[in-house]
Amino acid sequence: MTPPLPERDRLPDKLLERGQWVGWRKQTRGGDETKVPVSVNGGYASATDAATWTTFDEALAYATEGAADGVGFVFSTDDPYVGVDLDNCRSRETGETEAWATVIIDQLASYTEISPSGTGYHIIVRGSLPPDGNRTGNLELYEHSRFFTMTGDHVDETPTTVADRTDELTAIHGAYFETQHSQHDTQHASNTTSITTPPSVVDTPGNNLTDEDVVERASNAANGPKFSRLWKGDTSAYDSHSEADMALCSILSFWTGGDAAQIDRLLRDSGLYRKKWDETHFADGSTYGEKTIERSVSRTSDFYEPSQWSNADSRSPTRTDSARTGRADHQTPHDPTSTSATPTERSNTASPRDTGHLDRLKDLQSHLESVLVENERLQAELEAERERRRELEAALDAVDKTDESGRGWSLFGWFRR
Repeated sequence: MTPPLPERDRLPDKLLERGQWVGWRKQTRGGDETKVPVSVNGGYASATDAATWTTFDEALAYATEGAADGVGFVFSTDDPYVGVDLDNCRSRETGETEAWATVIIDQLASYTEISPSGTGYHIIVRGSLPPDGNRTGNLELYEHSRFFTMTGDHVDETPTTVADRTDELTAIHGAYFETQHSQHDTQHASNTTSITTPPSVVDTPGNNLTDEDVVERASNAANGPKFSRLWKGDTSAYDSHSEADMALCSILSFWTGGDAAQIDRLLRDSGLYRKKWDETHFADGSTYGEKTIERSVSRTSDFYEPSQWSNADSRSPTRTDSARTGRADHQTPHDPTSTSATPTERSNTASPRDTGHLDRLKDLQSHLESVLVENERLQAELEAERERRRELEAALDAVDKTDESGRGWSLFGWFRR
């Protein structure tokens, strides 16, 4: 069932002032229903091509005529808006909302409306998103190159205007996209009324190595070159600085026995240290550095214990270490990301790159859908151009004729003469 078209007076004035509106139609692809943007000029619209956008009034008129099922607002790099999509969190029949969605709606306290399906919400705020992830489970955050289907079905007790919520966006993004259990928390958010769960307490053995001992042993271990590059601040092997931070902390977690204070002290002495380390990025008040250490320690399944290793062996875990631990010769106990690690070890020590694969796959699927829509739009434009060419050729053929005397007066004949 297609929802009613939005009324002008039920939408925020600031959005109505912008020429970033499109129509949308339902389409079925691969058995799934989706909504694609359409231009009032005919054909498909693109969330990245402003030439296919228009004003709200023109988009509404287009939909009112039946040429589109509804209207949508496009998020652009030229505007300050962010769209927050909460999906599968509301009962269409009763309006009952899951707790995790209620928390986000209350925290953002900005213009909120019920989505066309009736089973979710769209929230629009002013602000900007942190990097590294924008989609997980039933929560999606969009800053540009996307459009929202707009219903005007405003949620009571939420503002009718768009509010500036940069800090709140940062807190929500941190809770859902930067904590070690982000996917788990999102899937089970309905069982809690807080944005993020308290940090887990990890029982670690610790050891008596000095900072200098840790750096020396890590530098001379089998994965010493990897450690040395990270220690110097080289992030070239990673997709982001944050992933390099996590990699270094994971190595330090092994050698320090999971001593959080020592890991923090060493990271600050490394070339990776930056101001972000001390910034509060999470809803529970944790800093970026604290959370990175917590995640690295909780994912380390094996810690270095001097009592189990001779000084000679600990400097270079080779065959002696393998015999002692039952590990393969080429695998080091302090490098759980090694390709030779067991599946359990790799699972327990998954890097941010690994845990983000699912979300990246979803983003790629979403991007592919956008590409398909854009391709269909371009195909429609090409066919329209071909039709115009056929009409022009027909007109020229009509002109290219002779009079009764047989003298040619065609345009082409004239030029030939």
